[in-house]
Amino acid sequence: MRITNGMMSKNLLNNLQLNMKRMSRLNEQAASGKLFDRPSDAPVAMAKSLKLYTDVSRVNQYERNLRDAQSWLHSTEDALHEVGEILHRARELAVDMANGTKTESDTQKAAEEIKQLKDQLIKLANTTHAGRSIFTGFQTDKKLLNDDGTYDINLGKDASGALINEVSVYNVGVAESMEINMLGSRLFGVVDDTAPNTKDVLPTGEATKLDVAKNEKSHFINVFDHLISAMGLDGGDGSVGGNGIENKFDQTKISSLIGNIDELKENALTLRAEVGAKTNRLEMTSKRLSSEELNFTTVLSENEDVDEAEIIMKFKMAEAVYNASLAMGGKTIQPTLVDFLR
Repeated sequence: MRITNGMMSKNLLNNLQLNMKRMSRLNEQAASGKLFDRPSDAPVAMAKSLKLYTDVSRVNQYERNLRDAQSWLHSTEDALHEVGEILHRARELAVDMANGTKTESDTQKAAEEIKQLKDQLIKLANTTHAGRSIFTGFQTDKKLLNDDGTYDINLGKDASGALINEVSVYNVGVAESMEINMLGSRLFGVVDDTAPNTKDVLPTGEATKLDVAKNEKSHFINVFDHLISAMGLDGGDGSVGGNGIENKFDQTKISSLIGNIDELKENALTLRAEVGAKTNRLEMTSKRLSSEELNFTTVLSENEDVDEAEIIMKFKMAEAVYNASLAMGGKTIQPTLVDFLR
C-alpha cells in the first residue's frame, strides 16, 4: 500500500486533534473539580450521582424537619417548666395560708399573688412558637384560653362535635415519624359539670382529657379560682365573684386544694417527662442523620470529584504527548517541491 504525504498529513492532524481534545477534557476536569459534566461523559457514574443527590436532599429535608420539631419541643418544655414553677409557688402559698396563723391581710396578699400566678398560667396556655400557638392542635392561629379560664376553641373535635386527631406528626426519617405538639387539654383539663354544688365545692377535673368544647372551663384555672376565693380576696365578705365561687376565707378548703395542686403538678411533670423523652429521641435521630449525610456525601465525592494531583499529572502527560506529536509530525512530513523553490 502506497503511503502518500497527504495521508500522513491527514493522520497527523487527526492525532493532534485527539490529543487536543484529551487536553481540553483534562483542563475542564481540573477547572470544575468534577470527573463529568454531562451524562454522555459517564452515564453509569452520572446515574449513581443523581441517586446520591436525591439521598442527600432527602436527608437534608429530614434534618430541617427535625430542627423545627426540636424548636417546637423546646418551646413546649419551657412552658411546662414555668407551669411547674407556678404550681410550686402556689403550693407554698397554700401551705402557708392553711396553718391558721396568718392574718386576714396576709391571706389577701397571698390571694393577690395567686391571682397573678393564674393570669400567668393563662398567658402560658396561649404560648406561641414562631407565631403559632403550641397548645391548640391544628388551630395554631387561635389562642387556647380566654381571660376567664374558659376554652376559646373546640379542641379535638370539629364544629359538629365529631372527634378529630389534632396531633402534628413530623417525618424525621425513612418510615420514621414523631408526634410533636401537645394538646392543651392534656395539661389544663376541663371542669366536670356533673359535680354537685359547683359554686362551693371544687369540681373534679379531667387532667388528661383530649377533647374539649369552646367555653368549657379549664380545671387547672378552676383550682386557682377556688384557691383565690378560699383565701378571701377582697375582704372575704361571702359574696359570689365573677367566677361563680363564694369569696370567703376557708382554711379547710385551702388545705384540700393542696391535694389538687399536687395532682396538677404531677400531671405537668409527667407531660414534661414525655416532652423530654421526645427531645432525647430527636437528638439521637439528629446524630444518625448527620452520619447518613456524611456517608452519602463521601460516596458522592468519590464518584464524581477529581483527584487534583492526579488530574494535573495526566494533563502534563497529555501536554507532553501533544508537543511530541507536533515535533514528530514536523520531521515525518517530507519536504515538498515548494520547499525547494524557496
